Amino acid sequence: MRILGIDPGLGLTGYGVIEKEGAAIVYVASGRIRTDGEAPLALRLATILKGLAEVVERFQPGEAAIEQVFVNVNPRSTLLLGQARGAAICAAVSAGLPVAEYSAMQVKQSVVGQGRASKEQVQEMVKRLLRLSAHPATDAADALACAICHAHGGLGALPSYQRRVRAGRIV
Repeated sequence: MRILGIDPGLGLTGYGVIEKEGAAIVYVASGRIRTDGEAPLALRLATILKGLAEVVERFQPGEAAIEQVFVNVNPRSTLLLGQARGAAICAAVSAGLPVAEYSAMQVKQSVVGQGRASKEQVQEMVKRLLRLSAHPATDAADALACAICHAHGGLGALPSYQRRVRAGRIV
C-alpha cells in the first residue's frame, strides 16, 4: 500500500509518500509545494491543487492522510489554513484517493509516542522510522509522520481500551 501524507499550509504544503510492505514502512519521496506569498489567494490554492495532483500522478499512492486544522489564536490564519487544506483534499479526492484525517496530536502520538511532541522530535522519529540519512524539512517530516500514522492504522486515534501495548509499543 502506498500512502501520501499531506501537511497543509498556505505558504508551504508538505508531502510525503511511503510504502507499507507488511509491517514495514519504506520511504518513497517527500517535499514541499511552495506558493507565491504575493499572489492572490485563488492562485495560491491552485498551486497547491496542481502541485499535489502532480505528486499523485508521479508516485501513484492508493490512499491519502492529511492533518486536521487546529484552531489558531488568529481566526484569519485558521481560515486560510483551512482553505489550503481544502485544496489539498480536493487534489486527493479528484485522483480517486480515499482521504483519512488525523489531528496533530494523533500523528505525534502514533509516531513519537507522545501527543505533545516537538517538531524536532517528530523529525528525529521520522528519520529513524524511515531510515533516512538526514532529517527531512519540517513540512515534509510532518507529512511523512501523517502517512506513518495512517500506515499504523491511526493508532494514536484509538481509545486506550482498543490499543494493545507490547514492550512499551502500541501494536
